Amino acid sequence: MGCILVLAAAGVGWAYWHLNQNIRSVDIDSALGDDRPARAPVTVPTAAPSASPSASASPLPTGALNILVLGSDSRSGSENSALGGGDSTGARSDTAMVVHVDADRTKATVVSIPRDTLVTRPSCPTPSGGATPTTYHAMFNSAYAVGGPVCAVKTVEQLTGVRMDHYIEIDFAGFAGLVDALGGVTVTTTQDIDDDRSHLHLDAGTHRLDGTQALAFARTRHGIGDGSDLGRIKLQQQLVEALLEEAGKTDLLTDPAGLYSMADAVTGSLTTDTGLDSLGELRGLAQSLGAVPATGLTTVTMPVVAAPTDLNRVVAQEPAASRLWASLR
Repeated sequence: MGCILVLAAAGVGWAYWHLNQNIRSVDIDSALGDDRPARAPVTVPTAAPSASPSASASPLPTGALNILVLGSDSRSGSENSALGGGDSTGARSDTAMVVHVDADRTKATVVSIPRDTLVTRPSCPTPSGGATPTTYHAMFNSAYAVGGPVCAVKTVEQLTGVRMDHYIEIDFAGFAGLVDALGGVTVTTTQDIDDDRSHLHLDAGTHRLDGTQALAFARTRHGIGDGSDLGRIKLQQQLVEALLEEAGKTDLLTDPAGLYSMADAVTGSLTTDTGLDSLGELRGLAQSLGAVPATGLTTVTMPVVAAPTDLNRVVAQEPAASRLWASLR
């Protein structure tokens, strides 16, 4: 029995180490310094007295939280290549969402930023010690392409005036693996989807999607609506809601194999800021967000209008966009 316990403990330790090693991280705080929007105040509630020191877990920090979540269309590797990702030198942010969680953890707002939005891309530091030039009328998703996570965060903070407390990026393979680990997701379409580019063909109605299909659903734009990025964002928001609903009814705590499968699929495809680069920190964030009910989730898109200089692009619609971002500070 002792040998079995030792082997089991060794297996758990290896699994924990393996999952931790999966996570890539970027020190965004050091790269950007102090020239950023103010961070929202964070308080740590006082734990109630307990007869036993181990009777309750340490209280979790509270306070408004803003997280930039990017979906990257590229990472090197055969899985991403098979799913339609670009090569390792051509990564772009196909999906950008600012997730705002209220201080009391009862409501959350997910704001999508269209990748075709024209913005002023600020000068961003580069790993070599240089800096990218400030660029006007640049497409929003070019920030990630030229400066990676650091430039993506800086561009979002300049656009919104909102401090990003954390950064999470997931690639094609990771997203598909997450959906498969959950056993799929259910979505309902009100019209046929016929998109040869994303390889998605669905009749109007309710469908159970596996990981590959869900990824195609998130990438579809040419087979629905007017073919714009705004139509794709609506599908992505629907998918986020479906994922949260699926995760909410899946008791992974009673399924260690399923829990490990999901964690392995996700952590192997994650890039985070250094404040989330371990299982413990990610678990703490999940616990902190766990109080938000499904009914407390709102998904919106940053208000935009056609760009005067290019009708195929959009710009923030003012003052509506500024009012939205001000509500998240």
